[in-house]
Amino acid sequence: MPRPRKRSAAAAGPDKKGLSGKRTKTENSGEASAKVENSSPQKISDSKNCGKNLSSHWLMKSEPESRLEKGVDVKFGIEDLKAQPKQTACWDGVRNYQARNYLRAMKLEEEAFFYHSNCKEPGIAGLMKVDVQFVRMMKRFIPLAELKTYHQAHKGTGGPLKNMVLFTRQRLSIQPLTQEEFDFILSLEEKEPS
Repeated sequence: MPRPRKRSAAAAGPDKKGLSGKRTKTENSGEASAKVENSSPQKISDSKNCGKNLSSHWLMKSEPESRLEKGVDVKFGIEDLKAQPKQTACWDGVRNYQARNYLRAMKLEEEAFFYHSNCKEPGIAGLMKVDVQFVRMMKRFIPLAELKTYHQAHKGTGGPLKNMVLFTRQRLSIQPLTQEEFDFILSLEEKEPS
């Protein structure tokens, strides 16, 4: 989950911490990715897939309601992002290695849906750009239940949400989206809720 914090000049640069704990640098400062050194074979194969920019659109989950984790409130909803200076915040607290690899695979200016999770009504609340900056609120909140209905229908018909990671790897806090998935979800904001 993201937690707003002040960024030092060093934190804003391309220097990232690799999975092995060693600091590595990327050549392209426009990428939020890091080279992985001395990792297990499983981590290496997953990181290679992420390094190929498998997606240019993302879904990033955060919790909009207060919840203490080790004495720290992890609440961070789209309204919190919108209220940040320059409407930009660090996205940290990602523990799952595959989600961290996805985060490293993202490039600046790529778009992501801001997804509210672990709350009364989970769903997509807005758009942001990676290194997360608020873009806009969705024209309407798109609840998980509605996305699930489309996913179930598309599994039978071959529609755009048939293989959406939100339903195949639910626990990942950062997920890639295909262009087809991204465009379909954007089109939903123009439709009446189903």
